[in-house]
Order: sequence, then C-alpha cells, then structure tokens
Amino acid sequence: MHSSVIEHFEQAEFVDQPFRPGKALKEIVFKKWEYMTQPMAIIHLLAILPTYRPIRLFRIFLIFRLFKLLRYTNSLKQFTNVLTEKRFELFTLGIFISFVIFAATAAIYIFEVDAKKTQIHTLYDDFYWSVVTLSTVGYGDITPQTSQGRAVAMMLIVVGIGVIAFFTSIIVSAFTEKLPEINKQRVFNELEHHPQHSILCGYGRLGQNVAEHLKNDNERVMMIDNNDDQIALAKQRGFLALRGDAESNELLESLNIKQAKRILCLTDNDVSNVYITLSSRQLNPDIEIIAKANSAQNKIKLTRAGANHAIAPYETAGLIAAQYAGQPVAFEAFFGLLTDDDPITVDAMRLHEGSDLIGQQSGAIDFDAHKLILFGVATETEHNIDSLDSLHNSDISQASYQMEKAHFHFNPVSSFPLLKNDVLIVFGHKYSIAKFRENHGLFKNR
Repeated sequence: MHSSVIEHFEQAEFVDQPFRPGKALKEIVFKKWEYMTQPMAIIHLLAILPTYRPIRLFRIFLIFRLFKLLRYTNSLKQFTNVLTEKRFELFTLGIFISFVIFAATAAIYIFEVDAKKTQIHTLYDDFYWSVVTLSTVGYGDITPQTSQGRAVAMMLIVVGIGVIAFFTSIIVSAFTEKLPEINKQRVFNELEHHPQHSILCGYGRLGQNVAEHLKNDNERVMMIDNNDDQIALAKQRGFLALRGDAESNELLESLNIKQAKRILCLTDNDVSNVYITLSSRQLNPDIEIIAKANSAQNKIKLTRAGANHAIAPYETAGLIAAQYAGQPVAFEAFFGLLTDDDPITVDAMRLHEGSDLIGQQSGAIDFDAHKLILFGVATETEHNIDSLDSLHNSDISQASYQMEKAHFHFNPVSSFPLLKNDVLIVFGHKYSIAKFRENHGLFKNR
C-alpha cells in the first residue's frame, strides 16, 4: 500500500504535476476490492461470521467452513492416484502385516494366557498388544511375563521396523515417480487460470535474456526445453518451466496456446523452430510468433511457415560488431541505454484507434514537456507511405529506411503527419513514458 502511494508521488514529481493522492488510493481500493470479490475470499468471510455467537442468524454460515476443504480436493485426488498406482505393493504389504499380527496374536495367547501376573485375558488383548508392538509404539500397558512371550515381542519389534521402512519406501518411490506429472499439472492449471502468457521454446543464452526482459515487463513466461539443466536454471530464477519437446502439439495445447499472447521459437535448431512455428500457427491462427533463424537464409522459411518476426542473431551480432568498430563511443552509449537497469529506456508506442495523436503533426506534440525525445516513427508501408506521396522525402524526415513490413523515419521533421497504427520510438524515463501513454490513450495491452 505504501509503495503504491510513494510510486505515484515520485511519478508526479518527475513529470512536474501535482500529486493527487486520490488516484493512488483509488488504485489501492480497486486491488483490495478485486481480492474481496474472489469466491474463496467470500467463503473465508462467511466462514468466520459464526464467531459472532450473539447473532443467531450467523450460525447458519457454519456450513461454509466445509467449502474451505475444496482447496485440498486436488491434492487429495493426486495423493489417491499415487496410492492407486502402488496398490499391488500395498496389497502385498497388507497381507504380510495381517499374517504377522495373526501369528503374534496366537503365539502370545498360548504363552501368556495362563502365566502368573498376566495382563492378557482375551484374544482382543492379544490383538491390541500385537498391533501396538508391530507399530513400534509400545505403550507398556501390556507386557509379556514369560520368556517365550518376550521372544515373540522382540521378533515383532524387528519385523515392525522392517514393515515401516518398506511402507515408507513405497510411498517415497510413488511420489518420486509421480512428482514430474504433478508439477506439470500444476503448471497447466496455472496457465489455464492466467491466460495471455508468453511461451518460450529454448532457454539458451538468447532465451535467458528475452525471458528476463519479459519478466521486467511483468509478463508471465512459460519455458520449454529438452535440457534438464536449463529447466532447473529457469525454475531457480522464478519462471514456470517444463522439460519437453516443443514440437509436440499435445504439449502446446496443454500449455493453453490458444489463449497465449505469443510464442518465441528460440531453439538452436532451425528445423525445430520451423516445425514449432507451423504447429503454433495451426493451433492458434492469431498468436504472435517470433522465431530465431540460426542461419540467415532460413529467415524466409520461418516467415513462410507463419512467423510474424524472424530474427538472425548471428547476422545482427556481425552488424553490431562492425558498428562498434567504427563508432565505439556512440555504440557503447546506446547499448548501455538499452541494457542498463537505469529507468531511462526506449519505448515503442503504437497509435491505436482513439488516440488523440492521430491526425496531428509530430511538431505539434510537446515531447519536451514530457521529458521525452522522439527518435523516429515507423509507418505501415501499405497504408501511410501512399498517403505521403504528395510530400517529398526531405519534407517528411531527415532519413528514412525500408523495413521488412514497415518504413522507419528517423528524426522526423515537425510537419510529419501521424496516422493510425504508426509507431513512435521515444527515449525517456519510465515515469515520463507512462504519463505520456496515459495522457494520449496509448495503452500497451490494447
């Protein structure tokens, strides 16, 4: 609660606007209300109402305490499934225990029933003593009085230790075998209840960097990799991760790909990336697919397979190395801006329908007041460039570059017209960017 108020205060101070505590409090109240209206929260409330005993009407809500047991139903079901898979071993152990108890009951009755100061008078006393001794509890309320009875007790204790060890090994081995499946089911349930996630196939060096950036943007990321070490590393860093083959349609469907936001094919095998792209496009025609081409000539194959974006990291690394060799100072400054943890960052803002920036010229927007720098504008070639035919390139921007599916205008002049679906590339503080988005209806999730 306090952190939310402080964050709003710092944001208002940075953008030179008066701090309005009402907005921060409204956000806090909304989050609290969102929790309070959840079904389990309502059940918790109704379960504690009977503590007000003077009000007899509230006693009827005692029944809602039973609903709190619903949270354990899945766990109980999984536990039952584990025991069911070991039913043969448990059945065999049960027969052995029954035989040992029967033999011990009969033997101790024969040796102890007529002994002096005996505490055993009926077969039920024998049975009770055998069970207590076999379990190694040994209350001591009934003790053998004869040498033969004590010998039976010692053997029964040794057998009891073995039975407990054997039973424990059965349960441990059952859960060890079932644990991967239980973890998978937990991941599947979480993705089913929290859609709009990103699926990342291949947690190598590139995948690790991409995952960290998505995590910083508060996006839910699901990892798939065939390497146990990579999966362990992903889990250690707090990601949802499963060992598996991302080419499997069944696995992708289990990961709720139909409601996923995007899938990133970042394995080190171009054939796998193409196959994952084909499967993903078939399962979800609207999903955004970003694929890695380990060989530059395979970019076109990934695009034809259905990838929205195909990247060749090694080709990009070569271009960066060449740029660094020619302009090391400029490159280090730009690279540091993109990779440092400093709140100064780069953001791309698409002009969706409803934004008040559509139809304006770039010079009419006061970026200085928001403490932002406009780096450039990306336009759709099939839409915006046609509408700019009447203008000369020198009137549009100082430099323009043809992209794969767009046209990028670097440092556009003040007369540059902004149209629907244009993308503004800006530099600035994260607070300035957030305020600019809010003021002009530029929301990331739209």
